[in-house]
Amino acid sequence: MLTFSLTLVRHGETQYNRDKLLQGQGVDTPLSETGVQQGEAAGRYLHDIAFTNVFASNLQRAVQTAEIILRNNTHCSGVEMLLEPLLRERSFGVAEGRPKEHLKNMANAAGQSCRDYTPPGGETLGQVKLRFKKFLQVLFKQMLSEHGSSGSGSSAGASGDGVSVNGSAASAASAASAAASAAASSAASSAEGASVGSADEGLEGLSVHALVVCHGAYIRVAVRHLMEDLKCSAPPGMKTSQLMSPCPNTGISRFLFTLSQTESGPVLSSTRCVFTNRKLHLEKLMDQSV
Repeated sequence: MLTFSLTLVRHGETQYNRDKLLQGQGVDTPLSETGVQQGEAAGRYLHDIAFTNVFASNLQRAVQTAEIILRNNTHCSGVEMLLEPLLRERSFGVAEGRPKEHLKNMANAAGQSCRDYTPPGGETLGQVKLRFKKFLQVLFKQMLSEHGSSGSGSSAGASGDGVSVNGSAASAASAASAAASAAASSAASSAEGASVGSADEGLEGLSVHALVVCHGAYIRVAVRHLMEDLKCSAPPGMKTSQLMSPCPNTGISRFLFTLSQTESGPVLSSTRCVFTNRKLHLEKLMDQSV
């Protein structure tokens, strides 16, 4: 059984973000000056986390942000960054390059909410979720292949039951429930050694850490899938609406996963959300802009 952390970061600001224009996949712009500063701030905040695996969307705003974070890190000089197309932003089709207000007007004309509306040539939310589920499969297989049981302090045995990597719920036998509960308890206790708000919150006792840098609309779909479909446990006192709110540029989220290897592939025994959309590292930048 392997327990590892996933730190999820949205890319820094681009000029399109500042101008409230949709980028999606077809508009591939670099970070603005503010975006670079945000990346540097995120890098300083995460500088002491020994990431063992790093993944980034292959769009340049995500790649640039990941490079800045790694450059500031004291432990990642030899870690390879893998560019993963499955992490690309949601495609907004004909709305890309246009104001966000234009997308709202298109949705209103179609009698749909802006979130649920799919512009011509764009991806549905279901298609984005499918990409994220495929990425989880890639992630889980790689983490188990490279790290085995090195990231877990739990001695609970793997039963093969739980939640599989394709997101379907398997039948819950009592042995599986016990294993998942033990893993969740171990993960929860690991958070107690770090103060709330610290960069290493939730990481005590773990040695395997993945960093993923991607995009805002993609992250909202990913968090919703983790919380609703995979039944991820939420931080105490945190409302669902807070967990699934829009992620700011370089907003940071963290999840803990416990996996076991079976003949049919990786099985997710438990998952826990430590925090979402954290922006403590941006406070000094906000103060300077006032």
